[in-house]
Amino acid sequence: MEPHSIVVLSLHSPKEKLWGELVGISTAGITVRGIDLSSFDDFVSQVLHPDGDRMGLPTLFFPMLRIERIALDEARGSIPSLAEMFEKKAGVSIADYLAQFA
Repeated sequence: MEPHSIVVLSLHSPKEKLWGELVGISTAGITVRGIDLSSFDDFVSQVLHPDGDRMGLPTLFFPMLRIERIALDEARGSIPSLAEMFEKKAGVSIADYLAQFA
């Protein structure tokens, strides 16, 4: 996985799933610009109907001992990836959207 890949990160202690852009991986941990997976629909709604300023994704660091799994956000058969769902709903790719905040 390379920086700027869109990933789903599974964490433990406490259990969490995050979706976002991979910023970096090191022996210390993983840095992502992302949100809790349960907030995906709220994030898309905010992008579509912003109240005031547009919002990006927060940059978060997680130490390796919390990482359970990291997976590329990829389509599986007829099931689209979250990035594809974002682009279909928002009319812009997640990479182009996040570039506004770089």
